[in-house]
Amino acid sequence: MLPSLFISHGSPMLALEPGASGPALARLAAELPRPKAIVLVSAHWESRELLVASSPAPDTWHDFGGFPAALFAVQYPAPGNPALAAEVAQRLGDAGLPARLDPQRPFDHGAWVPLSLMYPNADIPVVQVSLPSRLGPELQHQVGQALAGLREQGILLIGSGSITHNLRELDWHAGPEHATPWALAFRDWMIEKLEANDQQALFDYRQQAPFAVKNHPSDEHLLPLYFARGAGDAFSLAHAGWTLGALGMDIYRFD
Repeated sequence: MLPSLFISHGSPMLALEPGASGPALARLAAELPRPKAIVLVSAHWESRELLVASSPAPDTWHDFGGFPAALFAVQYPAPGNPALAAEVAQRLGDAGLPARLDPQRPFDHGAWVPLSLMYPNADIPVVQVSLPSRLGPELQHQVGQALAGLREQGILLIGSGSITHNLRELDWHAGPEHATPWALAFRDWMIEKLEANDQQALFDYRQQAPFAVKNHPSDEHLLPLYFARGAGDAFSLAHAGWTLGALGMDIYRFD
């Protein structure tokens, strides 16, 4: 059975400059059974209600500015899967989490950037689920639980965000071997609580974790972790890394 994954997707430039994360994502994809489809929650699709993308052919959305033209030329033409989208919405509804289909939603970079490194042929159907970020970690855990059974059907569940995410505190001269102490302290606390399966502490991370608000001024980039954890069981660290001093590039799996 496939695991669920949490992927720190970094900057959109990861698609062109994959650093250590690109090979780590490629190795992980090679180790896993080939998914029949992928269901993904991205930090870049915030919403008030639960939405499920149901387009049969989602566009590649370059939802950013100020990057090289080569990045805007990247396309990820993976198909959607309207039937799977309907099943996702049904499973969510059955769990008391009403969801509405969105036939227009394109792939944001939280989806296509990491997927382009895992499955560059773009030949696996992808369905995105939105992130009602104002409703916090508990909701994302419930969404993961509601969709966990899809793993038994050969469907890969991914939460795409970032273990740390304060873009104002990045060190543009830092190499990949350097981690800012306050970012490292937060990341290490999260791993400790994930290994201990300390759900109460994880849900209350903004009060309990060191430098929580400094690492996540808003928490939309951490919430996909709770989706992945809700959809899986045993935690393991698939990859650890840093970029620009304070941007964690960790990848976690839940088997």
